[in-house]
Amino acid sequence: MQVSAYLKLSIAVALATIALKTGAWWVSDSVSLLSDALESLVNLAGAIFALAMVTIAARPPDDDHPYGHHKAEYFSSGFEGVLIFAAALAIIWAAVHRFIDPQPLKDVGLGIALSVVSSAMNGVLAYSMLRKAREARSMALEGDARHLFTDVWTSAGVVVGLLAVQATGWLWLDPAIAIAVALNILREGAALVWRSAGGLMDEAVDPQALKDIQEVLAGFEHNTIRFDHVTTRRAGQRRFVDLHMHMPPSWSLGRAAAVRASVEQALMSAVPGLRATIQLLPSDVEAHFDDPKDLI
Repeated sequence: MQVSAYLKLSIAVALATIALKTGAWWVSDSVSLLSDALESLVNLAGAIFALAMVTIAARPPDDDHPYGHHKAEYFSSGFEGVLIFAAALAIIWAAVHRFIDPQPLKDVGLGIALSVVSSAMNGVLAYSMLRKAREARSMALEGDARHLFTDVWTSAGVVVGLLAVQATGWLWLDPAIAIAVALNILREGAALVWRSAGGLMDEAVDPQALKDIQEVLAGFEHNTIRFDHVTTRRAGQRRFVDLHMHMPPSWSLGRAAAVRASVEQALMSAVPGLRATIQLLPSDVEAHFDDPKDLI
């Protein structure tokens, strides 16, 4: 199944969970179940935006975007993080009012049952989406999956809390649980925004991919060939490496180009989705970066 298909399924599940959780809040009048329903609204908005960004990221390079549109996925993750912040603030607002004016809960049993059903749906989908996200290296899909997992744990906490309210009769537990839910999703929202910002700032590839790159280069190095200025970055599902390859100045251009092609092919085979840019230099020539005049 393609990434876009998972996101479409996420939209369908979000609609179903919104209906179930809104029903749970309606029958129980629990502010903690209301907070759970509000988070599902964020799931829906996030999945819709993620689908739009994945569609844009899949577009081929054009005149205005010669390097492609891969970074569009990071906007999806950042947008979902901002939505989480908004939902958390709305939850805290509702919980504070319930602290001031406690209300008895109604049909809690039915509300809990509806919440459990919706959580089971989210849990199965989130597990499947996270596996696909790691396989496809999709930031948008991973962000949506991690938010769904947060939703599952949120719902579990709400259910446990409501059972405690029923056992103790302490009505203040209901808004207290809602605030705990809000703080938890604030943490998740901050993590999503941070990861999105990191991607937009050209973070290096993950440690395992960097190790694979270094192993490939080590296999080609000997007393006539060496590599330096190896830099990497990520852009959505695509990964990039730039480097210099030094070789004897006596080699013909054809021979040097053939070796470079072998290195490029080995790198792209070792790291799926990698694009390698290799600059050829004679062994007695060094490239210098960060010259003070270039930083002005």
